[in-house]
Order: sequence, then structure tokens, then C-alpha cells
Amino acid sequence: MNYEVVIGLEVHVQLTTKTKIFCGCSTAFGQAPNSQTCPVCLGLPGALPVLNAQAVEFAIRTGLATNCTIAPQSVFARKNYFYPDLPKGYQISQYELPTCQRGWLDIEGEWGTKRIGITRIHMEEDAGKLVHGELPGSSQSSFVDLNRAGTPLLEVVSEPDLRSADEAVAYLKKLHQIVVYLGVCDGNLEEGSFRCDANVSLRPVGQVEFGTRAEIKNVNSFRFVKQAIEYEIERQADVLDAGGKVVQETRLYDPQTGMTRSMRGKEEAHDYRYFPDPDLVPLEVDAAWVARERALLPELPDARRARYQAELGLSAYDAEVLTAERPLAEYFEACLALLPGQAKGVANWVMGEVTRKLNDGGLSITQSPVTPKLLTDLLKLIDAGTISGKIAKTVFDEMWATGQEPARIVEEQGLMQVSDSGAIEAIVDEVLAASVAQVEQYRGGNDKVFGFFVGQVMKASKGKANPALVNELLKKKLGG
Repeated sequence: MNYEVVIGLEVHVQLTTKTKIFCGCSTAFGQAPNSQTCPVCLGLPGALPVLNAQAVEFAIRTGLATNCTIAPQSVFARKNYFYPDLPKGYQISQYELPTCQRGWLDIEGEWGTKRIGITRIHMEEDAGKLVHGELPGSSQSSFVDLNRAGTPLLEVVSEPDLRSADEAVAYLKKLHQIVVYLGVCDGNLEEGSFRCDANVSLRPVGQVEFGTRAEIKNVNSFRFVKQAIEYEIERQADVLDAGGKVVQETRLYDPQTGMTRSMRGKEEAHDYRYFPDPDLVPLEVDAAWVARERALLPELPDARRARYQAELGLSAYDAEVLTAERPLAEYFEACLALLPGQAKGVANWVMGEVTRKLNDGGLSITQSPVTPKLLTDLLKLIDAGTISGKIAKTVFDEMWATGQEPARIVEEQGLMQVSDSGAIEAIVDEVLAASVAQVEQYRGGNDKVFGFFVGQVMKASKGKANPALVNELLKKKLGG
């Protein structure tokens, strides 16, 4: 039997606020266990939550960037359940009235462009963290770190519109790029700042009703999401092919085995006993507030890519690379502001030498020792014929190592391009005289050997000869 895959994702986006969503405790990562807690985030009697205004602003911006409607009124509810990392015995979340509703994202791939619906984006507080390990001389133990309890989250719930693991990953990468562009999330997957639960089910092709789903919890890697979904599809297909029934349950993905395993059974409907939190008034968001947040939105990746192609004449590939990260796009545009009209040339250097050095050093573009001013000063030396493109790469490496201005490096190291036709002609004559066999090959119709002559002249001139003049003189003499 052939099955159609149905996937819906619930993505948890940890917000980059300095403090927690309902108290003033720090959200800094990696601090000593239980050092960032207070009576509010621990839910002690008499402690009252106060909503973090910046968390609301970040929620509105995320909703606008994902084409959601911003609700004029939303309500915080208590979601009641017991778990060791939930000190209050309930989680403050939004249930019936979330802040953002009915949005969408377009994803691109071998399927073309596909629109994925977003059911809702709601605010909530994160739970603490269980740390599992063994103490010497004791049995297996678990510890609770409550530093994360109360950290502000957005939960982005998609419609069940995804039909493959590849589509799911494309959607996650698109959402990840947007929240990092907005600055509302640092996007650090290893630290759990961006993680998802994947709901996967199968149904016979042509069937309208959804099959029974399994939920894969807390996957924080694009690669692992793909592997987990593909395994789960295969597992459920085997169960159905054997005449069995898929059980609705929560499962965990084990990267070591590449398999999912059952974590706990899941009923059709949870009894979380939601009710409005009596300590928090309804959140009112008027049109003026939405307008202020809309005005603060940066140019988003899709719009930026389209502009780079339409206005700057860049290829789809170049536009994709340059807009992958907001700081990289801003670096490119800062260069272009200093060297207008040379988008392709600037793009080649940013994607080439700059990116190569960043990758070699494990750096981000914000850590580049070569500023947009230094890079464009270098490109101006090439345009002026002061140095060749080849020598420019040597100068660039020196700029990266020292932070010196390119003109100073060129002057101190004597790297200025040789454009004296007499000097270059003398080198050309020497190369041709020493390359009799290659000259005969070229004049016999082997045009490919021309590159050999250019290389020899550039080598003899230590890369300083003007390439255009070298080509001109070689063609003239070889033609004669």
C-alpha cells in the first residue's frame, strides 16, 4: 500500500531577552545550576508574575514576519501538569487566545514553491532542565537545574502541510533564518534555543482522514530532524503493512542508533485543565503597537534576495549566499555603499576571500579584521590598475593578518603593478625565447597553450605585470 506522509511541526523559539518572561532573573546560558532563580520563577506562594514587555514585542515581530494576524487581545493560561523540572506544577502559556494566528511561510525545493500554514504562535515560559548522570558510588541519579525555568519562548505551530522530511527541514531552516534575522532568537541549536517537536503520521493515498500520529520530542538539529522523520515514516509503514495499528505516543530520537523509541503513551486529548492565569490580566495589543513593531522589522531574507537580483543584477545563487545571514548581507551592503555600481565584483570578494578566511578561522563576519572600508580600498587599487587581481589576494591576506591599509602594504612591499610596456615586453621576449616548443604548438593551432605563456610571464614578473598588457603583447608577438 502507498502512503502519504503528513507532518506538522511545533517549534520552540527561545527569545533573546536579558531577563525571564515573568521575573527579573537573568536568562544567561551556562551559569551555575539553580543560580538564576527567584520566588516568581519558582512559583513560591505570594510571588506575582509581571510580563516582560520585550517578549511581547518579539512575539509581534515574529508574527508579522511570518504573515500572522496579531490578536488585539490574548490571554495567558495555566497549563497544569506534574514534571520534576516544573516547580510550580503548571506552565504559564497561551491556549485559546494566542498572540499570533493564521500565518504562513513559503518554502522552496525540488517541489517548487510551497506555502506552509502556521496555525498559531503563542508565548509561554520554558521549564527547567533535568540533568541525568551517575554519582560515584551511587545508582543512576537525575538532577534538576531550574535556571531555564521561566525563560521566554515562542511556540510556532504549523499546519499539517508538510509531506516529507526534506520539506520539514526546509521549513525549519526558513523559520530559523527569520527569527535570527529579526534578532529575537540567537538560533543556537546546540544550546536548545531553537528546537522542535515533529508530529508524523501516514495515511493511504487518497484518504482524507489523518492517520494516527507519533510526536518526536525536542530535536535540536536539522540533520537529526530529517533522520528522525525518515525513520519514523519507515517504522509506521512497517507497522501498517503488517496489519497493525500505529499507537499515538511521544517518542524520542536517539542519534546514536538513528532510531526513535517510545517515551510515553499519549491520549487523544490531554487533561491539562487550562484556565486563565488569575495573576495576569489579558494582554491588549492595539493597532498603534503593531504599527510600531512593523516599522522596526528589518528587510527579510526573501525580500532582500529578490532585490539583489532585480536591482543589483546578481544571480539567484549569489543572492542566496549573501542573504543567508543578516550580518553578512549588511557587510556586503556597507561595501557597496562605498563602491556603488560594482555589486558583482564586491560580491565575488565577499563570497570568496572574505568567506574563506572566516571559515578558516571559525569566525563570524562581525569578527572580520578586514572592514568594508579596507576591502573597498583594496578593490579601488585594482580598478586603478595599481595592483593586479592576483597581487590583491596577497595584499588581502596581509590586511587580514595585520589590519593595515592596503595602500600602505602595497607601498611597503613594493607590490605595485607593472604597466610599463617596455619592461613587460622584455619579459615576454624572454619567455617566448625559452619556450620554442610551446610557441610552435600555439602557431600550429593549439590555442590552449596560450595560458602557459601568461603564467610564465606573471611568474617572471612576480605577479606584478599588468595582465591586460601581458595578453596584448603575447597575442601580438605570437601572431607575428
